[in-house]
Amino acid sequence: MPARAFTASGSDVPFAAASPAPAYAFYPTPQAMGDGIGAEAYRRALEESNAAARPLSLYVHLPFCQQACFHCTRRPVTTSDTRLAEAYLSRLDREMVLVSRHLDPGREVRALQWGGGTPTFLTLDQMGDLIDRLDARFRLAADRDREYLIEVDPREADVLTLRHLEALGFNRLSLEVLDLDPEVQRAINREQGRGLTEQLLDEADRLGFASVNLNLILGLPRQTLEGVVATLEQVIAMAPSRLSLFHYRHQPERFPRQRQIRPADLPAPEEARAMLQAAIEMLAAAGYVHLGHDRFVRGNDRLAGALEGRRQRHDLVGLGVMAVSRLETLHVRNPLRLEAYEAALDRGELPTAVGHRLSLDDRLRCAAIEQLMCDLQLDLAALGEAFGLDAEAHLAEPLARLARAEPQGLVVRQGPRWRVTPTGRLVIHQLAATFDAYPAEP
Repeated sequence: MPARAFTASGSDVPFAAASPAPAYAFYPTPQAMGDGIGAEAYRRALEESNAAARPLSLYVHLPFCQQACFHCTRRPVTTSDTRLAEAYLSRLDREMVLVSRHLDPGREVRALQWGGGTPTFLTLDQMGDLIDRLDARFRLAADRDREYLIEVDPREADVLTLRHLEALGFNRLSLEVLDLDPEVQRAINREQGRGLTEQLLDEADRLGFASVNLNLILGLPRQTLEGVVATLEQVIAMAPSRLSLFHYRHQPERFPRQRQIRPADLPAPEEARAMLQAAIEMLAAAGYVHLGHDRFVRGNDRLAGALEGRRQRHDLVGLGVMAVSRLETLHVRNPLRLEAYEAALDRGELPTAVGHRLSLDDRLRCAAIEQLMCDLQLDLAALGEAFGLDAEAHLAEPLARLARAEPQGLVVRQGPRWRVTPTGRLVIHQLAATFDAYPAEP
């Protein structure tokens, strides 16, 4: 079915993407979290996680940015004064101390990510100090197979920054590119020339970084199909090892900076889908493999092999304001507001604000969403075997919703297996949302 079949909207076309579904980086999504789960529950879950001996990952949220981008959903602290980060780094260290008390010191941190905001807002000395503090509180892996990722704003980094990051142990970079069309960049208050990104890619290759990911966003104001094609042509010529295609979500009622964007400047849903279809086709022709979850890798990227056939469960500990921690049976989130985060730590408390206990149903739905998003198929027999139950019977209600996509050519059912078609990839988030038991408020 060609993409033009999706120009209709309404209840008769349930997957026409009237509004974007969540990205489902994890499930349940944060909207499922509520009050009543605090620091004590988090402490117990941390201690229980030691017995399971799952791999440990750390995420560090650094909320600072030098300027505000209008599309942003991350609630950044906007300032050009790097000295303001010092108090935040001190409180991060307090949180590390409180968390590490409940973790087995022998558990090695195999994966580390710094996100934000803009982590490269920090000075080189501040970055070094933060790594030293992390290493003092946790057991950071140092071998070649570790996955240490940092998000980089090309406007705030140069070759010296990359050399410093490599010396600190980072081996993966994620560069925020978004779109190379100057009109789009002006519309979101984020102007950056192509040369900034090319310079960092060249230096990362020379330094031997294991991979460099470029983040692009579809659905931005003033974006056109022709402009997206032009951006992709330039990006493909740069030959990054990985690409991520995210979808812009316009929610000015939640994110006040988005009020600077005129709704009239946003592409229509069918235009955004045409952009995604063009991107998928262009990247496939250039030798990129679609891994699901909006990720594409060149055929020789070791991530493709690592994800093929297995996904190792791990516990994620989030540090910093807004950070989410994901353990096997509990998800918690720190406060969204910096003042609340700081106040909890000043009282000597873990800054746990809200949380959610994962039921068997949650974990089963999470596995179904992960299969759809990553494998572009759902194997109910394998899912049932993994959980020791009849997955088809347990998931009867969401499967009935998913079945509505079959007549539209979005999925194909073959016995206990559902396969996402090439056209279905254009609405993969909406397909995954059929398994979401906590839909967002309209």
